[in-house]
Amino acid sequence: QVQLVESGGGLVQPGGSLTLSCVASGFTFRISYMSWYRQAPEKERELVGTINPAGSWTHYADSVKDRFTISRDNAKNTVILQLNNLKPEDTAVYFCYTTYGGGRWGQGTQVTVSS
Repeated sequence: QVQLVESGGGLVQPGGSLTLSCVASGFTFRISYMSWYRQAPEKERELVGTINPAGSWTHYADSVKDRFTISRDNAKNTVILQLNNLKPEDTAVYFCYTTYGGGRWGQGTQVTVSS
């Protein structure tokens, strides 16, 4: 079955960096668009960014543009979200998402930005 497993979250100070990973299985990763979403407490889940199957195109939310970078390694079925210059408002659970099979979510990884 489709599985998405995120890792890499944690507590970081403002201005710091984190690298989130999502390892996929159970579907043809190399032909799938992949996205990262996030959900802060008492807020709706929002799109952070998307990457195309070849890794040649990405799209980001305005709130993270120029700070976050999505990449992928199709040989390892992995999509990466690099978070730089983190702000307290980036605190959220970050989820990996694929449109395969009507849409599948990972379990999420918590990112907390606080001094």
